[in-house]
Amino acid sequence: MIVKRRIYDLSLPHRDVAVYCYLCDRADKNGECFPSAKTIAMDLSLSRRTVFRALAELERLGLIQRIPRRRTSGGASSNLYRIRGDGDV
Repeated sequence: MIVKRRIYDLSLPHRDVAVYCYLCDRADKNGECFPSAKTIAMDLSLSRRTVFRALAELERLGLIQRIPRRRTSGGASSNLYRIRGDGDV
């Protein structure tokens, strides 16, 4: 998925832009991906807490939608992230 250049005009902190670009890079043609926060943190050399803050801010701004996923056993799995705001960003 191509990142719109306006993401850089939103005056977001570096961590938010990095996480957004990471999600866009891994999104399928539907704009969806499901990396864990641990994977994002390791790949971007950020702490998991920093990734959680970035994801919360991106969701608050409406740039992503976070959808919880469950395993068939009922346990939690990594969230599904849907890139939003394609027309705005």
